Amino acid sequence: QTWTAIHRAIVGEAPAVSSGTLADERSERNIATLLPQVQPLARALIESAAAIGIAIKVISGPRTYPEQNSLYEQGRSKPSRIVTNARGGYSNHNFGIAFDIGVFEGGRYLGESPAYKAVGAIGMKLGLEWGGNWKSIQDEPHFQLRPAWARNLSEREMLAELRARRE
Repeated sequence: QTWTAIHRAIVGEAPAVSSGTLADERSERNIATLLPQVQPLARALIESAAAIGIAIKVISGPRTYPEQNSLYEQGRSKPSRIVTNARGGYSNHNFGIAFDIGVFEGGRYLGESPAYKAVGAIGMKLGLEWGGNWKSIQDEPHFQLRPAWARNLSEREMLAELRARRE
């Protein structure tokens, strides 16, 4: 709520979904892999962040089940820290409705920055769900769009339906 209030004070109301003229080539490649409903929101997030001086890029979009399983194994059977609780088929990335961003300063990627919270507030204002609000693993670079048909479903029910539709 604090970051949303700060965002309102700085930016005002959410901008109209736009053309994405500020998205770099890498971001555009990743955005193009998302479902059509998500693409303009990813571009609007980039533009809205730029409007308050935060440079972001879309660094990840959809993943295959094996790619998601590989990430799941990090910190478990593979050395690293745990980055996800979702196996293949249980991540919104598997269905083209989720993407990850990176904050950049002077062309340098920032893995951690208070700017992620500001971008999270912008994303929520645009209607995206933000991984920084999660209880188990906070994933500040993560954004996703809940499909309209799933508004009244739990996350578990929605993912089951997405898996069924995919099959």
